[in-house]
Amino acid sequence: MAVDDRDIVHASTALPDGRMRLELSVPGIHCGGCIRKIETALADVANVASARVNLSTRRLTVLFPDPDNPPAIGSVLDQIGFDAFMSSPKEGDGDTAYPALLKSLAVAAFAAMNIMMLSVAVWAGAEPETRQLFHWVSAAIALPALIYSGRVFYLSAWDALRHGRTNMDVPITVGLIVTYAMSLYDTVTGGAHAYFDAATSLLFFLLIGRTLDHMMRQKARSAIDGLQKLIPLGVDLLEDDGTTTYLPTDKIEPGMRILLAAGDRVPVDGVIENGQSEVDQSLVSGESHPVLIGPGSAVASGGLNLSGSVVLRALAPPQGSYLADMIRLMEKAEGARGRFTRLADKVASLYAPVVHVTALAAFILWYGMGGDIHLALTIAVSVLIITCPCALALAVPMVQVTALRRLFDAGILMKNGSALERLIEVDTVFFDKTGTLTFSKPSLVNQAGIAPATLKIAATLARHSRHPYAVTIADLWRQRSSQFEDAHDVTEIPGSGIEGVIEGRRFRLGRPAWAAEGDANAQAGRDTGPVLTQDGTVIAAFSFEDEVRPESHEVVLSMREAGLALSVLSGDSEGKVSKVAGSLGMQDYRSQHVPDQKLQAVENAVLDGWKPMMVGDGINDAPALAAAHVSIAPASATDVGRTAADVVLLKDDLRDILTLFDVARSARTLTVQNVGFALVYNAVAIPIAFFGYVTPLVAALAMSTSSVIVILNALRLNPTKSVIPTRSSL
Repeated sequence: MAVDDRDIVHASTALPDGRMRLELSVPGIHCGGCIRKIETALADVANVASARVNLSTRRLTVLFPDPDNPPAIGSVLDQIGFDAFMSSPKEGDGDTAYPALLKSLAVAAFAAMNIMMLSVAVWAGAEPETRQLFHWVSAAIALPALIYSGRVFYLSAWDALRHGRTNMDVPITVGLIVTYAMSLYDTVTGGAHAYFDAATSLLFFLLIGRTLDHMMRQKARSAIDGLQKLIPLGVDLLEDDGTTTYLPTDKIEPGMRILLAAGDRVPVDGVIENGQSEVDQSLVSGESHPVLIGPGSAVASGGLNLSGSVVLRALAPPQGSYLADMIRLMEKAEGARGRFTRLADKVASLYAPVVHVTALAAFILWYGMGGDIHLALTIAVSVLIITCPCALALAVPMVQVTALRRLFDAGILMKNGSALERLIEVDTVFFDKTGTLTFSKPSLVNQAGIAPATLKIAATLARHSRHPYAVTIADLWRQRSSQFEDAHDVTEIPGSGIEGVIEGRRFRLGRPAWAAEGDANAQAGRDTGPVLTQDGTVIAAFSFEDEVRPESHEVVLSMREAGLALSVLSGDSEGKVSKVAGSLGMQDYRSQHVPDQKLQAVENAVLDGWKPMMVGDGINDAPALAAAHVSIAPASATDVGRTAADVVLLKDDLRDILTLFDVARSARTLTVQNVGFALVYNAVAIPIAFFGYVTPLVAALAMSTSSVIVILNALRLNPTKSVIPTRSSL
């Protein structure tokens, strides 16, 4: 519902420091100008501690200290022309703006093409009667097209004007309306010229730019929905009499007992009360190996129960759980990135006032010189059309779309167009370890020391389990043979391992303390990997390590030669992180970092004046990915990691990062060229139009030609190298 100032306190959340936090959905946020307008207006409101806008989610977060004196947020937003709501649009509502833009573009294209065909006959010297007929037909085609397709600009311009501000859509609206009105007047009075073709062509090219820009902005989706999807909709609540009942997750309260079966995601933070299993926390904490849990073990929401059923006693409600904290971190980080203003936005913020003043000055000058209002309006409209921000509007989107295509062909998905501009500013890089610099699947390092017959027995047991170690062992044997031993009475003991009978002997594959329970010497110092035992005697030990990707060395070396500072941010243990970092020649590394520590490391780098890039694949990397100046998710990334990142590598090859840098450099060069051309074009065209040397039709043709030049220049983007440019070349 819409914001009522009386409901602000009830809709706010109390923070531990005593302040109140209010989150609002503001669908009308479209650009950096909207962000500045809202944050500046709310900064002057009494009792507002801070106001931050998230462009990708179109959400506003306001902190205020005094719940007894809530700020008039709703009234202020209404005064500056933004509607706000207590809740966001429901999931599944979809993007309604994009289909509307496509329909408007199609209608404008149809009208422009048909009117241009009629205009060709007029230009060729049609008889006055034929010319008049074609003008009336053109007027009939142009009117519905301008009404339907132009509403995108009219509504935006009207909303700005009625709240005492202006934007780029105001001169567009004035130019379209006045051009049609003058052309209709000339048609009614039998004039020789009408400019319906100019109006519809102008509208068509403007809609191309608006549609492309919308496409790029929509790719900058929030990762918050991905995090929320990890929370199960409901759980099995364990009653005192041993029965279970279904309970929606949002109804969980501290103290409730929840039954978690193998394969269930942990819904809330809690402690294990009964049962034993292993939990995969790699998506949450970054720990690459499953963690044994049993009575008394604390677990965080988001972990995946791997092998056995356990009873979890909830310690916190859903809104106070680990994943809820992750979502809040994401909102904070994305809000910081949303304030980035792209190059075109910076130029455009100065454009509208200049056009308004110039066109008005032309009208006043020519009307004052001769008193001919028709001539004065014609020249003023020519100024508006020839200086229309079409080339400027296409300058960045066309380069982005071209770069998007080039990157996609190379196996790189660019989700956020502004990341191309930000990428070349990067001066430091943070790497996650597991799944990024290393393969996500553990590697058996002592495979050569295990006899084939022994590996076959281990694989026979392992194929009955989904444990990462067991999957690796089974896959290794499948690469050699499709034959397994005949096993009987195979049982998996949650959190311990697998046992079974093969050729009359009992074999166990699992933790040393369980598998070699009768061999105390074998258990000592063997807690790092599973063992295979025969009737309690160890016959093989398996050592697993993270295998460094072969291309990681090349990527790290190239980045170091380019002068970038490199660091590893990982949730894994000190020994594992230091070994991987050392093998890659990276001196700086941080181990056992939970998500908020990773986020803090990235934010500290930003505060110190660095432009950090984050490369990571897990949920625990998502806040850091969102906070970084640029973020990249490799092919092995989780859904949340892919959603949070600006760039996703579709191929399992980190060297694509080098290609990405090269495309970004080429795109930056072409973007600067396009914006520079658009500005030079306007600098030359404005005086020509101002002094009456062009008609609205010539102005429309000149504007269209400038747009075509911008498009052709963007198509020149064709990177041939896969190297990172040095800092001196940027």
